Amino acid sequence: MAQTVNEVMTGDPRTVAPEDTIAEAARAMREADAGDVLVVDQGRLSGIVTDRDIAIRAVAEGRDPQSTPVSEVCTTDLRTLTPDQSVDDAIRLMREHNVRRIPVVQDGRPAGIVSLGDLAMERDERSALAEISAAPPDR
Repeated sequence: MAQTVNEVMTGDPRTVAPEDTIAEAARAMREADAGDVLVVDQGRLSGIVTDRDIAIRAVAEGRDPQSTPVSEVCTTDLRTLTPDQSVDDAIRLMREHNVRRIPVVQDGRPAGIVSLGDLAMERDERSALAEISAAPPDR
């Protein structure tokens, strides 16, 4: 069983700049087959935007995806982990802050991301969430 975040995280996360549009963020998610991208400003993590953020904070509000910058819809009050922290730390943070994804940073720079699905696959690969997380994408 994995002991550190580094062992379960998805490395080399997709990133966008704060001034990139939400349409560009959505395309980056599609290309990466991911539900999130990290927002990086001058090499430093400054936020995260998820597919849900785009749906709830942008589309449902009538914002133009071609002109609305990611900075207007992303979450900036982030909880982060470092690669050497324990998987138990990741689980605790997700529970305490009711989040599904936590960016992993090394010296303030994005190193990866750990998701609820990653942890489910690590802890019980036969769970429904683990099976869904491991399944090929619906296209």
